[in-house]
Amino acid sequence: MCEVCCEVCRGRSRDDVDRDTVRSIERYGWAVQAVGGDRLHPPWAYTVGLHLYGQPELVVTGMAARRAHTLLNERAEHHVRHTGEPPVPGTGMSLRDGPTIEFVELPHPDAHLFTAVRLLGPGVRAVQIVWADDRGRWPWERGFRGRRGGQPVLGPRGRR
Repeated sequence: MCEVCCEVCRGRSRDDVDRDTVRSIERYGWAVQAVGGDRLHPPWAYTVGLHLYGQPELVVTGMAARRAHTLLNERAEHHVRHTGEPPVPGTGMSLRDGPTIEFVELPHPDAHLFTAVRLLGPGVRAVQIVWADDRGRWPWERGFRGRRGGQPVLGPRGRR
């Protein structure tokens, strides 16, 4: 499912959607682009604009849009405004009131972050926020309980 398709189906042009995204970046520092899932594909979301701070864009898959939006904004705020340091692939942490996460580098952001690449150029980097299930299991472990469609991991797991 295309991230802009839903808006275009509602009668908006791609240019209108892009203008709104640019306005959000100008106002808040970045935007979050959500892509709805369907019966075969899980939902996913990503930031657009962290590249302007020298940071990789952040991606999360298999998480409902509202929860993904909150997680991406909290992590973006942390990396851009608090530490100034990018997330390091292979590292993880337990989030207060949230899942345990690990960062995975995306080798081909252009295959997933269409709006970010279209607006910011081909040099966009990205890191996926991979989350453990309620039993602490990761998508690469047997017994992981993902939601419908699971949680695709879009790059190789880093080792630290």
